[in-house]
Amino acid sequence: MSARILAAVMSAPRRPIEVREFPRPDLPAGAVLVRTACSEVCGTDVHLWHGRLAGVPYPIIPGHVSAGTIDATRGPVAGIDGSSLREGDRIVFFDVHRTCGRCRACTVHRTPTRCTARRVYGITDSAADGLYGGWSQAIYLEPGVAVARLPDAVSFEDYIGAGCGLITAMHVLDRAEIHAGDTVVVQGTGAVGLSVVALARLAGASRIVAIGAPASRLTLARMMGADEAFDVTATAPSERAERIRAETHDEGADVVIEAAGSPRAVEEGLSLARDGGRYVIAGHYTDVGDSAVNAHRDINRKHLEIRGCWGSEARHFLRALSILERQAASVPWRSIGERRYGLHALNEALADAEAMRITKAIVDPWS
Repeated sequence: MSARILAAVMSAPRRPIEVREFPRPDLPAGAVLVRTACSEVCGTDVHLWHGRLAGVPYPIIPGHVSAGTIDATRGPVAGIDGSSLREGDRIVFFDVHRTCGRCRACTVHRTPTRCTARRVYGITDSAADGLYGGWSQAIYLEPGVAVARLPDAVSFEDYIGAGCGLITAMHVLDRAEIHAGDTVVVQGTGAVGLSVVALARLAGASRIVAIGAPASRLTLARMMGADEAFDVTATAPSERAERIRAETHDEGADVVIEAAGSPRAVEEGLSLARDGGRYVIAGHYTDVGDSAVNAHRDINRKHLEIRGCWGSEARHFLRALSILERQAASVPWRSIGERRYGLHALNEALADAEAMRITKAIVDPWS
């Protein structure tokens, strides 16, 4: 790799993406320089472009889930499983770093996603600090970042097609506690919702209903394992509720998972769950406004359990790799990544993602 590295920089919300040169970083002991094979443009990147996440230190190099090959290390480097990593290895890494492991969130409440020291590649590190994002020809992995060798059975395209959506969906599955035989409704057919559909099927759900749009994503939802897919733009909430109740002995779904990021989805989702069911909210990564809820009718009288799901942990990252190793050949995660974009085409990629013309853009920094 040359001494000068190209990266795409988001200088501020709503500003055009710029391609800039960065120097090859010096590596301290335990650090890794990755030659990026591919990264992704996900919904979080659109939120970053809209300026809807607080505390982002613009300018940044986006791209929080990426894959590549080790170009250089400084001294011995061990993977998260304890194996030795070497130059030339195909690797992936967990984008969350610097979680302290000592605060109350980490040690007492065991909610490391709420650690105040938590940082995330491609989101919370400034481009002034270096190559901390995947929209770049190289990524600097500081000492302590959780790195794993990509299984031989998993291609870069498989991993990035699944991307952060699968890792988040692993956490969603924990929170949802889906049991064999459950009826599951998934609101939202973006990258997270599609992976939730696939994982619900693998967990043994007997019936899975997806609600989303556009039609191309609904087709993909069926490919991922949905038995039925409703177009949210072409059907009314009452129609969807009636159909779901008719298929569940007039009870409603055992588990409903919100992955749409819409206040209206929450209002509808509460009504789709059966009495004593579970509702998991995972799509509200940013504040998109208030939902109107009747606590008596929608929650208390139904004895409904509601759980939030924020981010993911290293265990979800490792389990996602295990799922991909066994299932990538049969579950079409790579199909979520519809189109490849070079660094100079990322303004177009963001516009396509914003307009939902694609499910996910793949960033190829070498094209």
